[in-house]
Amino acid sequence: MSTSAPAPAAQYPPAIVVVGPTAGGKSDLAVRLALGLPGGGECINADSMQVYRGMDIGTAKPSMAERRNVPHHLIDIADPQEAFTLERWHAMATAAVDAIRSRGRWPVLVGGTNLYIQTFLFGLLNAPGPDAALRAELDALDEAALRSRLEAVDPDAAQHIHANDRRRTIRALEVAAAGEMISSLQTQWTSPPRTDALLIGLQWPVETINRRINERVRAMVDRGLVEEVRSLVPSLGPQAAAALGYKQVLGALDGGAEDLNAALEQVKIRTRRFAKGQRTWLRRFQALKLARWLDATSGDSKHLAEQSLIWISQQACGGTISTGPA
Repeated sequence: MSTSAPAPAAQYPPAIVVVGPTAGGKSDLAVRLALGLPGGGECINADSMQVYRGMDIGTAKPSMAERRNVPHHLIDIADPQEAFTLERWHAMATAAVDAIRSRGRWPVLVGGTNLYIQTFLFGLLNAPGPDAALRAELDALDEAALRSRLEAVDPDAAQHIHANDRRRTIRALEVAAAGEMISSLQTQWTSPPRTDALLIGLQWPVETINRRINERVRAMVDRGLVEEVRSLVPSLGPQAAAALGYKQVLGALDGGAEDLNAALEQVKIRTRRFAKGQRTWLRRFQALKLARWLDATSGDSKHLAEQSLIWISQQACGGTISTGPA
């Protein structure tokens, strides 16, 4: 696989990239930005599980009302039986950006898979391709065995990959088996990012985001998360079945209410851990020059959109964006 270099020069409208922790209000802000940008914007999903059809509640997909108001791309584009790769997302996202710009509109990328965002900004790593046989062998191991192997062959990667991040652990081991270290390959991301993107980052205190995560999980259960997972059992492939929330509920479906309650508590715990891992990625993004970080503590997405539009206007449009529609 060859490296996809970032865009060498600015093209307008620039891509707006919205990042922040899970349950932090990214999707709501992205929709408000798309509605408030001159000429309008269209959202591009950067969440690795929102690509799957039928996985709606547990992935916190934008509502149908939001998707009617603002076009959304790369949502519901894959069946849950199939694997979905970073390379596929990158190619489709790049094409979507070009298509949106051709209509004179603004691409707005949003989602919780920060590896997708990193790749959009810096390009694909020049890494070895997948090895199906090795992947199957590694996938048969439990988390503890995978972790032990990674610490032995690439301790630097082990420091940055969460112990529960099975997919990234397997990928790092796959790369190591091909004679490379993924931690070394990632130095390719130290070059300047693409110049045709502006990043909006949402910052939350840890205690507040943890509380919002707990509230989101409870809301998902009220909306029918368990029933959604049950309906998907016949059609979930290994990648979709490993999704946060789905994996825990799947493991408890044959048990009683006590098992299910324990599983839902695990969803909260593991989502909080996931948010902790996200903070590592977000610290990397904070070094970007064309980025604006906002204190999201108030949770007022209208005010955050107004602040963002003013900054985008200053960076890209000479101060001409009206914040009224947001």
